[in-house]
Amino acid sequence: MSEIAGQTGLRAGANAVVNESYSFACMRCGYGWEQSYEIEHHTDAAGHEIVFYVADGKVVPSPLSKPTCQNCDGHVVRIMRPGRVESARNAEHRHHRVPPPAGPVEAPVPVGADEKPEHHHWQLSDLLHPFQRKAS
Repeated sequence: MSEIAGQTGLRAGANAVVNESYSFACMRCGYGWEQSYEIEHHTDAAGHEIVFYVADGKVVPSPLSKPTCQNCDGHVVRIMRPGRVESARNAEHRHHRVPPPAGPVEAPVPVGADEKPEHHHWQLSDLLHPFQRKAS
C-alpha cells in the first residue's frame, strides 16, 4: 500500500465505502487527536479484497496497524472510540464554580445540653456484641 499512499481523490470501483472515526492518545507525549476515515473496499484482479484508508482525501496506511503520533512520531498510541479526546478537552476546560469559604458558624446547642452526660464504662462483651451469632 505504500505505493498508493498520498494519492488524492476517491478511487473508482470501490465495492463499498465505510466511514469510521477514531480517537488517538500518545502514551509517550500525551498528545491526543481524532481522525475520520473513509474505508474503501476494492477487489483486485485476482479476486482478493483490498482495503484503502482515506483521510482528508489522501490514501493513508491503516491507523490500526502501526499508529504514529502526530506530535512526537511515537508508536505507543492508544486507539479509542470517537469523541474521547474531545470529551477530555471539554472536561479540562469546564469552569467549576467553587463556593466561597464559609465564615465562622455557631454550632446549635442540643436540647438537654445543660445536663451532664452519663458516663458509660465499656466492657469487652459490649464491644463484641455486634459480632456474636445467635444460636438457631
